[in-house]
Amino acid sequence: MREGPVSEVAVRLFRPGDEADFRRLNVSWIGKYFGIEPNDLETFDDPQHKIIDKGGQIFIAELDGEAVGCVGLRTMQTPGHYELVKMATDERYQRRGIGRALMQAAIEWARQHRVRRLYLETNHTLTPAIRLYEASGFKHMPPQLTPYRRADVFMEMWLEITG
Repeated sequence: MREGPVSEVAVRLFRPGDEADFRRLNVSWIGKYFGIEPNDLETFDDPQHKIIDKGGQIFIAELDGEAVGCVGLRTMQTPGHYELVKMATDERYQRRGIGRALMQAAIEWARQHRVRRLYLETNHTLTPAIRLYEASGFKHMPPQLTPYRRADVFMEMWLEITG
């Protein structure tokens, strides 16, 4: 049976001091399933510079003031294209809508910032994440070049720009 949220999840923008939670949340799941790669460490060591200062954004999900999830949007080489990166939910709080709330916040931010395309890489073993991506509107695409050994599923979502 699926449990409901303990309390309302709040999603907010990354702020100074969130670095340790961003690292903790991602190292926990990546280390458990795959092993940390050099590109992961570069991002964990300086998420402000690697993501935000380059025009992207990071979102933090909180329950009762505790960081329980995160996701980033990193700019890509093509203007208006962003990569959804480092999506994580604390294992103790999975299946409570945190990933869905993070995804909605990221997509809304992308629309507000007139992003044309969202792209992501994942692994076929992460079926709950893939189902979330599909339900959010991402479509599968052919294999792409990637620096990550674990990536074997590639998806994209084209956003309609209005106004």
